[in-house]
Amino acid sequence: MMVKWAERIGQALARQLATNQIRSLFGEVRNIQGDWQVNSQRASRNLILLKPKMAYRAKRERGKGVEQLVSVLSPAIDLVNGNKDNFQRFVEFFEAILAYHKASGGN
Repeated sequence: MMVKWAERIGQALARQLATNQIRSLFGEVRNIQGDWQVNSQRASRNLILLKPKMAYRAKRERGKGVEQLVSVLSPAIDLVNGNKDNFQRFVEFFEAILAYHKASGGN
């Protein structure tokens, strides 16, 4: 089910979102993922702080692509709730969106 949603989202964003825009956010998530191994509390806090950063980027960027991506990722961040397994699912979901975005012709 998660993969199907990621496919739909990635395809929808392919025409509206540049790869560098999505990769920039994904890079931050990867940094948080690496930090989770060292200090899960700090990583969890940084994940929560990613929400306002994403909101800022959504307003700063041209077009609606980042805004639409943020509208999907922000509630998903809420579902992590400091849980390592939930965070891993979030990362996998985001990674699948990125893959389908690229497979659908995202630049």
